[in-house]
Amino acid sequence: MSEHDTRAAYSPQTLEREVQQEWEAAETFKAREDAAGEKYYCLSMFPYPSGQLHMGHVRNYTIGDVIARYQRMQGRNVLQPMGWDAFGLPAENAALQHRVPPAEWTYRNIDYMRAQLKRLGFGYDWSRELATCDPAYYRWEQWMFTRLFEKGLVYKKTAPVNWCPHDKTVLANEQVINDRCWRCDTLVERKEIPQWFMRITAYADELLEDLERMDGWPEQVRTMQRNWIGRSVGVELTFEIRGQAGGLTVFTTRPDTLMGVTYVAVAAEHPLALEAAQSDARLAAFIEECRHVSTSEAELESMEKRGMPTGLTAVHPVSGEEVPVWVANFVLMGYGTGAVMAVPAHDQRDHDFARRYHLPIRQVIFPAGGSEMDIAKAAYTEPGVLRNSGRFDGLASARACEAIADFLEKAGKGSRRVNYRLRDWGVSRQRYWGAPIPIINCASCGAVPVPDGDLPVVLPESVEIDGSGSPLKAMLEFSRVPCPRCGTEAERETDTFDTFMESSWYYARYACADNGEQMLDGRARYWLPVDYYIGGIEHAILHLLYARFYHKLLRDAGMVECDEPFTRLLTQGMVLKDGAKMSKSKGNTVDPQDLIDRYGADTVRLFTMFAAPPEQSLEWSDSGVEGAHRFIRRLWNFARGHEGALKRLREAAAGSGPDQSMDQFKAQRHDIHAALQQANHDYEKLQFNTVVSAGMKILNVLEKVPGEGAGMALVSEGLGILLRLLAPVIPHVTHVLWRDLGYGEDILGAGWPQADEEALRRDTVELVVQVNGKLRARIEVPAGAPRDAIEEMALADDNVQRHVEGKTVRKVIVVPGRLVNIVAG
Repeated sequence: MSEHDTRAAYSPQTLEREVQQEWEAAETFKAREDAAGEKYYCLSMFPYPSGQLHMGHVRNYTIGDVIARYQRMQGRNVLQPMGWDAFGLPAENAALQHRVPPAEWTYRNIDYMRAQLKRLGFGYDWSRELATCDPAYYRWEQWMFTRLFEKGLVYKKTAPVNWCPHDKTVLANEQVINDRCWRCDTLVERKEIPQWFMRITAYADELLEDLERMDGWPEQVRTMQRNWIGRSVGVELTFEIRGQAGGLTVFTTRPDTLMGVTYVAVAAEHPLALEAAQSDARLAAFIEECRHVSTSEAELESMEKRGMPTGLTAVHPVSGEEVPVWVANFVLMGYGTGAVMAVPAHDQRDHDFARRYHLPIRQVIFPAGGSEMDIAKAAYTEPGVLRNSGRFDGLASARACEAIADFLEKAGKGSRRVNYRLRDWGVSRQRYWGAPIPIINCASCGAVPVPDGDLPVVLPESVEIDGSGSPLKAMLEFSRVPCPRCGTEAERETDTFDTFMESSWYYARYACADNGEQMLDGRARYWLPVDYYIGGIEHAILHLLYARFYHKLLRDAGMVECDEPFTRLLTQGMVLKDGAKMSKSKGNTVDPQDLIDRYGADTVRLFTMFAAPPEQSLEWSDSGVEGAHRFIRRLWNFARGHEGALKRLREAAAGSGPDQSMDQFKAQRHDIHAALQQANHDYEKLQFNTVVSAGMKILNVLEKVPGEGAGMALVSEGLGILLRLLAPVIPHVTHVLWRDLGYGEDILGAGWPQADEEALRRDTVELVVQVNGKLRARIEVPAGAPRDAIEEMALADDNVQRHVEGKTVRKVIVVPGRLVNIVAG
């Protein structure tokens, strides 16, 4: 770096670009499997290339970079890669708006955002960069899908979806707002269409059980996944239907409430409902209305519960009593059996429905203590003792569950079973911008996987998007192909993969992104699992659960050895401004590029680490950014002001330890090493805000040390500690100062500073002295002084004497190392 750039004044724009060029030329962050040191894989969730970084990105990636640099300075062999989650609907929307193909829009955004990431100085191994829209990437995803197809772990079935008739596409539950499409505001329909599914339910038990061993994950995330998997033990039983062959199967976790069933409810798409609607126009109209209701469980919980009778009658499997069959909008065909037994007295949803439609409410569970419940007002949902239950009267709920299950099994009317809230993963989307599903549909052979030699099935990129659904169906050169088995004309699958598919294994591909012959190789076994994974809490369920599932598929295929993909997980907080999450709609966004151009990357990094602990929300503060910039300038000016003296000192005392002449600065040296000790503890806990605070304390101490003689020895030691302590957070300025002040060529390889135990020892300690709880003095006492000596010194202090004069000292309380409290009256 030139003399002008480094010594005249702190100019972050010039300095940072030159440092980044050095790192790039030296391949500083290129990870190698044969490098010395224990491996450490640090990964931040890769971004969607939307066009430019926002402050949430900056915070997320700065946290990851600080962890990676810290681990590298601990001597570990660090991998920190970056790539692009590049498929998805936003690119199609942008194509419509800007009249440009999604691929062109995406690649242009990637180029711009890559430059932004580099400008922030993140230490990524760019040689491993990947984009999920690259055929070289999704080829292996297609290959894996064909293997899973052969194993029976993927299948196609008709299932209900949220369908936008205007855009002719499936909508995720989150894209349905007030029963309308989030993009075009068209009334959404609930439609049954053929879809591809992956059998994640086959791994439900393992996904649930492994959560108990994942101590490195936040308990909140593990709880969310447990609830999503939703393992429940209960009974599956059958109600006969009068005049119908077969019966109506339901599942319940509360068989103790069975004698309180007063109606059963089925989904609008249930065969019984459809059959009844053929002769009932009002019922048919209600079922049609239900087609415009979201398939989201959250929507079902909050919406008004409505229904209509089918005219059919079910027979209670124990009492033989007849109960009506209703169609209800809160029952989904895709969940369970598409039917529920309703116990209004002991389920609040069933209670609300029964009150609305004047259906019977029969209490069969009563509080064990004998108290009474007004069941007309609300359901009693707790366990208790059975009454009005025939042969099961008097049994407690737990025992009744077993007794009723035994009865049903012996009668051939039910059986114990384990159910899951988790449903198989629907991986097909009726959209264009995604990885093609590698299946060919043949009229004779059925669904046939694309042969390995024909992979990848490349998505055509030169297309025009007009908003009328996927253009792939109209591209006969893409969709019409011969059947790989019989050779007759067949049709290629025109659905594309859910984008969660790509993000479920990218972390593993980083290990061997250059391998064109295999999905994964031995390098994946070296690097995995990821040691620290950083991303938002919004990914707690879908992305993280799918990635865990996909990892187990990779393991069972022999491509990885570990059971879980991510050892530790950090879910960072949001970036807020004026108390609200930053968003364009609120007009409260901050452009990171403007900040970098004005203050430099180190200032942006320092502020985002200092303003709040990583897991908490960060409140934006313009003055906080300016304060971070002032601190870096203070550090720069202090170091430059001592540059000549430091070099002379180092030349005169090369290789020596702490200068004994520093004895006169024992207190200052203690404070520096105490701050270092605390910072090292905080680094391990990822409390980077207090790490920065420790750095500020050290600089405060150093600024008060004389810049000559023995003082320079302490400045040299303290500044060397400070630069290394802050190097992960503000890497550019510390890199330059470390080298220019003569400490060494590369601060990343300098080794991490450790607190000197000798410096932490103190000959004396300061104690606060209180009289009747009020501060009256501060005294210096020898370290390790006995209690009676401390009492004597405290009582001898002049100010203490004045406040106890004429009073009787009743008690003296000594808290070692902290305070003395004198009680007088």
